Amino acid sequence: MSWYLNRLKTFSLPEYPYRARQFIKKKVEAIFSLNRSLTPGKLTIEKRIFYTVDIVTEPGANTINIFGKKFSYSNPHSIDWHMDIFSEQSFPKIFSKKINIQTSPSLSAKAVWEINRLQFLSQVALNYKTFNDDFHLNLFIEIIRSWKAGNPYMIGVNWYSNIEVNLRLINWFLCWEVLDADRLIEGNETFREFAMSEWIPSIYQHCIYSYENPSRYSSANNHLISEYAGLFIASSKWKFQESEKWNRYSQKGLEKEIVRQHSGKGINKEEAAEYIQFITDFFLIAFIVGEKTNKPFSLQYKSMLHKIFNYIFNFIDCKGNFPKYGDEDDGKCFIIDFEESFNNFKSLLTTGAILFNDPLLKSKSNGFDLKNWILFGEKGKKLFESLSIIYPNEKSDLYPEEGHFILRKKENDQEIYLHFDAAPLGFLSIAAHGHADALSFILHVDGRPILIDSGTYTYHTEPVWRNYFMGTLAHNTIRINKLNQATIGGPTLWLQHYKTKVLKAETNDNYDIVKAQHNGYKKLGIIHTREIIFDKKTYIIKIFDTITSQKQGSYLIEVPFHIHPLIEINATQENQFDLSNNKGRNVTLLTDSKLKTKLVRGQTEPEITGWHSRSFMCKEPCDTILCSLEISGNTSLETIISIN
Repeated sequence: MSWYLNRLKTFSLPEYPYRARQFIKKKVEAIFSLNRSLTPGKLTIEKRIFYTVDIVTEPGANTINIFGKKFSYSNPHSIDWHMDIFSEQSFPKIFSKKINIQTSPSLSAKAVWEINRLQFLSQVALNYKTFNDDFHLNLFIEIIRSWKAGNPYMIGVNWYSNIEVNLRLINWFLCWEVLDADRLIEGNETFREFAMSEWIPSIYQHCIYSYENPSRYSSANNHLISEYAGLFIASSKWKFQESEKWNRYSQKGLEKEIVRQHSGKGINKEEAAEYIQFITDFFLIAFIVGEKTNKPFSLQYKSMLHKIFNYIFNFIDCKGNFPKYGDEDDGKCFIIDFEESFNNFKSLLTTGAILFNDPLLKSKSNGFDLKNWILFGEKGKKLFESLSIIYPNEKSDLYPEEGHFILRKKENDQEIYLHFDAAPLGFLSIAAHGHADALSFILHVDGRPILIDSGTYTYHTEPVWRNYFMGTLAHNTIRINKLNQATIGGPTLWLQHYKTKVLKAETNDNYDIVKAQHNGYKKLGIIHTREIIFDKKTYIIKIFDTITSQKQGSYLIEVPFHIHPLIEINATQENQFDLSNNKGRNVTLLTDSKLKTKLVRGQTEPEITGWHSRSFMCKEPCDTILCSLEISGNTSLETIISIN
């Protein structure tokens, strides 16, 4: 009940009547949707859009890694498509919009959805293309038959969220192209019967659902992007009676959202760094499909796409690591490379280099990979290889309007990289995937994370852990009176957003200076201001924190520094810590002498502290230097970081 009340607080006035109409619609659908006939009428299929896979891939093992746990799809008809493989609990097979996905703290809809995106089907399709055998083609057919039988239209949790519906559409489109299903329909009677009587009717149902259930108002974040992209891609390939209408609607939506959900410099407003690759793929695949089907997007759209690629280039370090601010859940628009080491950011830079004939993007890419082979074929490979090889002298990139600052000193293979976050909490009134991390920073040295963001771990399960990882104490900033900088209203819901203000942003060859503040503690009468000065000649970073109090009384300051699990820490003095990295340069951290310091690792009582989540549903202890000070009035703190 508290979640629903908090959710109501995030509505704008026009959203109340909209939600009321949605409520009535849900009641009507619950009565009539089960008997609704959704049979596609006349259909034509667009000729091949992507390129034939002419390279041999390693055979898959008919398993996929779901957040660190193996899932087998070798026996499709034994799969419970509604079961969370972690808790082994299942969601009920009832009308989807009646399901409460937060009904149990141990039952994860996210874990169920990750399987039901059916992204492992691309591996089956690639295996078929490699071996050209009946086994893999039949396995592909039986997986879709099993899914369709287990998920009737609007029944079960896999029809609960429109983003999941559209991710299936995109992955089915990808598989259709990899299989060369147009050719199979002409030459394989078994496949033709399956495609026309089973697969295409399910595709049609997904298109209907996508069009009729858009995310609106405070929910119109990355979900809406996926909905437009999935419908545009599907309606470009499969020409149902409604496809032209769907195509115009979704293309118009993508044109609007690529501008609305990004800053003028191409930075996504959701404040979740990993989501950038996820969201960019939606815009990208739709763009390529539009080009190939004579439905091109505008020059403004293409220009914004280029700006997004440029930001990706700037915000990854020399080894392809990115600053992990906000939520990360390992989500991909589609998967074609199942290696754990696959870096989709670097793959996107390959794509950008080809699309924009840009050798700068090539310099940080991962080469011409399988994903780009499918998108561009041999012609794209030749274009990529023809681009000159340049290794730019990268410098700092400051984005004061967006509140993201990349302080960088790069010499050959050595790089000092610091990301300072003075951005808003998140996008729209719920800021669903933002964290309370105002004025936090991370530090990488020579492509190795040293001081880190703690990560995400979970969304809708284990609420105590969710609150920790999205809360202020899990970030390298300052927490006051054990309160977050904003109020948690639910697992993907924030109330009382803070505002940030950039006071100074300067960069040159000798130093960077960034100064900003936030008002997340205004109810306490306190303003936190942080200034970071990076001396590029001495490799010294100084952090000056000023706490300004407008009320009488004492308050508690906590200043955590989270250390990557692979870094060894040695306290040489009470306020001095050596952070050693046996593969690169070491770092010395000197905290303010006024602070009391203690090392914390894997603590759960009296509160959770000292944990790191490297990927979704995975967590491990990490060393954390937790500093504290109880004072009254104003105070200033100085932290010095030296790279040796």
